[in-house]
Amino acid sequence: MSAYFFYTLFYFLMSGCIVYPPTEFVSAGLTIRNIFANWLGSENEFFIQYHIRRSVITLFVHCMLPFGYVLGLAVFGHIDLAQVLIGNVNLFWFMITTSAMLVPLYVLFLIVSWALLGSNWSTHPIAKALSVYSNDSNTWTAVASNINIEYRRIDKIVIDTNSVTQVVVTDNWIIKVTPYKLDVAHQSDTALVLNRSDTHVMSHTSRGEVQYVNIEVKPTRPRSRSFNIRLNALDFKDLQDKVARPIVVLQNVTFHRTLLDRFIDTFKEQVAQNPHYETAQELEQCIGCMQVTSNVKLNKLCGDVTEERGPDACVTCFCRPMWCIDCMAKWFASRQDENSPETWLSSKCTCPVCRARFCLLDVCLILVSSN
Repeated sequence: MSAYFFYTLFYFLMSGCIVYPPTEFVSAGLTIRNIFANWLGSENEFFIQYHIRRSVITLFVHCMLPFGYVLGLAVFGHIDLAQVLIGNVNLFWFMITTSAMLVPLYVLFLIVSWALLGSNWSTHPIAKALSVYSNDSNTWTAVASNINIEYRRIDKIVIDTNSVTQVVVTDNWIIKVTPYKLDVAHQSDTALVLNRSDTHVMSHTSRGEVQYVNIEVKPTRPRSRSFNIRLNALDFKDLQDKVARPIVVLQNVTFHRTLLDRFIDTFKEQVAQNPHYETAQELEQCIGCMQVTSNVKLNKLCGDVTEERGPDACVTCFCRPMWCIDCMAKWFASRQDENSPETWLSSKCTCPVCRARFCLLDVCLILVSSN
């Protein structure tokens, strides 16, 4: 293959990592935030001013990527830049080259106009978004100062939804941080609606299933705009505890609010595949919750004969059915390493009463016989 192909492949790969940095780039500090940290200043001290500068430098770096590609082609001899510009090469390359040069010039003009027109970046999109919440439409600095003060407090929450997007919730504000702007809503006049959830078998950040929820943030303030927050379902409770407004969950949306909820559902799915335990005895209320009839029995079925008969081997439990499957799942989870949830299903536990060791294959749903 030609050197042109490999150069194009490498440049597009690196550009993608700049626009949407993977975990490895973030860990190595190869992000716009880290590279330009000295110019950006302190996010904790001046949150709004920091993100105005960050959005400006992000926009400029991103718009320079096409120009860098064309310049690289010229440096490595793949195109003659002078011939392209005077129109002696096909129209496609002329359009690509001129666009790559004009877009950065337009963005530079835009940045200069934000900095010089009005005063103190007042025409920047972030300043305009904040001016919605000001009594004087031309004054946004008072709102920025209020947000800066609340961001300095230790009780705020910051949720990284991906490598380029954050959700920040303070006492009074909900803020979505994106590469080029901030979406802002004041909690006092904002409705929150959880309208969708989606589940993925594999995650790029974990080895197991992951579930995301989509929350629509709908400010009622005139001139304000709605925006969406997409976050891991396990972060939902942190968000719910911090916001002052109730989050409305649509009836057709189901999701796991906590890691335990997700484990219980998976535990029940796995147990449903095990053989049933038949019994004719009368079942009593679950001694764990006293809400439902006991419906599981620990019955050794796993064939754990290859292991040495040590303390970790599964043994027979002679206890009568006393637990419902939800309480048994909660008990099972409580005995596991909370730092390694991916190992829970393959781990073992002890009977809550007789301490007989069992695994997931030994948990059986009860089938009441008619005899």
